[in-house]
Amino acid sequence: METAEDSAVADFLQILEEHRKNCERQGKYVEAEIAKNRLEELKLHEENRRKEAMRSRQLAERLGVEEAHMLEYQQFNMDWDRKMGEYEQHANELVEAMRDRHKNELKEFQETLLQKQQRPKFSRELLNLRRIQEHLAKQKDYTEAHKIKLKCDALEAWELEKWKNQKQQEMFQREAKFKHQKQGELLALQKRIQTGREEQKKQRELDLERLLQRYRNVKNELEAQQNLERIRMEKMTQGGV
Repeated sequence: METAEDSAVADFLQILEEHRKNCERQGKYVEAEIAKNRLEELKLHEENRRKEAMRSRQLAERLGVEEAHMLEYQQFNMDWDRKMGEYEQHANELVEAMRDRHKNELKEFQETLLQKQQRPKFSRELLNLRRIQEHLAKQKDYTEAHKIKLKCDALEAWELEKWKNQKQQEMFQREAKFKHQKQGELLALQKRIQTGREEQKKQRELDLERLLQRYRNVKNELEAQQNLERIRMEKMTQGGV
């Protein structure tokens, strides 16, 4: 695009060229020589000025592309950092919510187990001894009844302790199974979160590659345009201003 300065210089060069031709036609060769030298001097100066202006403008264009790319890259990282930060926050909230729910469910499960406990079922031997104890007491044979009672009490205490241990072991096993099930749920959630995290990371890499490819395309296109402009400038210089 021709500027006002370019137009003014071209007009002046044309006037000077007309002056040279007039001097040549009128035989004023000294003045024609002066005009010719002045023309060559001005053309060289104009050529250098245009080249320098083109270099400055092309440099500004390249710097503009670089600056635009850096701003876009910074915004890209800010957006993705925010997006991934929000994802991590949401993931942590999901994990904490599940842990709290599991904690409450475990408490309810333990309470249900305790409520469902039945009274111990004593052995036939103990029940028979108790009947004998009662029969001896009714017969007023308190000495033998007392002996049988001591034996029954000892056997009952042993069976009761055995029953408690068995029930406790059953509760531990059921509780361990419950915890294992809930741990499986938590691991499944964490696996889904990790899968989402990896998908986000992959998407970020793809988006970054597209951003860089756009930058490379713009940069290459600009370089091609500037090379053509330099070639046209050289041709125009060789052909005269």
